[in-house]
Amino acid sequence: MPMPQIELERRLNAAFPDSEVIVTDLAGDGDHYRARIVSPAFKGLPRVRQHQLVNKALADVLGGALHALALETVPAD
Repeated sequence: MPMPQIELERRLNAAFPDSEVIVTDLAGDGDHYRARIVSPAFKGLPRVRQHQLVNKALADVLGGALHALALETVPAD
């Protein structure tokens, strides 16, 4: 069963408080998304580590309800 966009946004906002989260449904099918996350949690971390933090926050749904997620992570100033 696909994950609603609002649920993905809720999860990302909960995992990365004080962040800017923008989620786009790429295919209109509820399981192919792009997420842009600007977060102070990423400051000083390499991009691979930033993506690992996001994947950890969504580990229970990746590959299931959430089939594909393109990430753009940006450290907040």
